[in-house]
Amino acid sequence: MTRKQRRLILIGSSLGVLAVAVALVLSAMRSSIVFFQSPSDVAEHQLAPGTRIRVGGLVKPGSVERGDDLRIQFAVTDGKHDIPVRYQGIVPDLFREGQGVVAEGKLESGTLVADTVLAKHDERYMPKEVVDALKKSGRWQEGAAGAPK
Repeated sequence: MTRKQRRLILIGSSLGVLAVAVALVLSAMRSSIVFFQSPSDVAEHQLAPGTRIRVGGLVKPGSVERGDDLRIQFAVTDGKHDIPVRYQGIVPDLFREGQGVVAEGKLESGTLVADTVLAKHDERYMPKEVVDALKKSGRWQEGAAGAPK
């Protein structure tokens, strides 16, 4: 085998190993990525049961129901559509009706069974995706708390 042939084999096998590594990384990333959606997006796309999603909006006033064993049910709204959410665990201290919230979990029969619930951390912060969804639905007021500066 000549020197040139050995070099080509080394380069070719290196590129093959690199391609396999990139494919594995992309495959792992694809299964762990969860995209943010508003309640209107979820209603429009009719997602399959068991789909993992992240929904953000406002906690609908009058929708919070607390049960035994730290169970809580509430609805997330963007002003046009609501998504019922079930969660078992301790919700953040700032969680309350009318406040911004992001819930992540699996969709089952039109209800989000959440494993994570996040509330905005002070009166001036709200995730960009939630602000965009509220602006799109017409419920956002520029002078309101949480308005980006």
